[in-house]
Amino acid sequence: MAKLIDTLELPIREIDASSRLRPVSEVDVLSLMESLEQLGQQAEIHVRRVRHQGNRLVLMAGAHRLEAHRRLGCTSIRAKLWECNDDWAKLTEIDDNLAHANLNPLDLAVFLAERKVVYERQHPETVRGAAGSLAAQGIQTDNLSVRSFVASTAEQSGQSERNIFRLVAAGSALDAESIALLRKAPQRVTLSDLQTLGKCGDATHRRSICEILSRGEAKNAKAALDGLRAGPVKAVLSKTDEHAAKIRDAWNRAGMGARRRFVVEHESILRALLAGLDAEEADES
Repeated sequence: MAKLIDTLELPIREIDASSRLRPVSEVDVLSLMESLEQLGQQAEIHVRRVRHQGNRLVLMAGAHRLEAHRRLGCTSIRAKLWECNDDWAKLTEIDDNLAHANLNPLDLAVFLAERKVVYERQHPETVRGAAGSLAAQGIQTDNLSVRSFVASTAEQSGQSERNIFRLVAAGSALDAESIALLRKAPQRVTLSDLQTLGKCGDATHRRSICEILSRGEAKNAKAALDGLRAGPVKAVLSKTDEHAAKIRDAWNRAGMGARRRFVVEHESILRALLAGLDAEEADES
């Protein structure tokens, strides 16, 4: 599945670090730059050679180290060069972040959801119903392959199974654009926010919640969802506005004869009001 080719210095400009699940943290990059200037590179990055794409070098683990070297003006970086398939490369990226990064709930949800996709692709017998089908056919599998993803990941990460379920549900419900919106939110997205998004069955509402949070227009996802369900808030009218609306409604419903009678009966008042408006316009000019 994976073969270590060599440990060597590679040209930084030739390493493709696009399509990462998580953008680099500015704070972490600056911290690494300081460490590199004082101590030098302490650990290799991990890169794969993709032969079917013209031997392109693609980063698997070490995005912050790579970016820190780039900003310091380095032209090369020490790396472990691998030959592996896409799933192994993706798991390397995910597990490196799960093991070493101080992930916020959003990033943790994204990584766990992606890890579940790869895990189930590698262990199709763990998908709901598949394990029972195999057993019915008399096929025995080893313990690792028949474990549920959640139990396996909880054991490896130290997270409770309950939290893993919540995070995976939220991460699985979010598309790339929604994740990008949540990363822009002025307030940190919490596990509670992610739970609300994961339980929201309406995709339109889910996207709207992400947009609202990205603009800082709600204190949390639940408040955003409650606002969407309540519908547009009606403006509070003053007494004057309410009375004017009633008069306007009655005038619009009245026939021409009724309107003439109203003007005749209230002619003096109407003339006085119009004179007052003319005077205000003259003062403003």
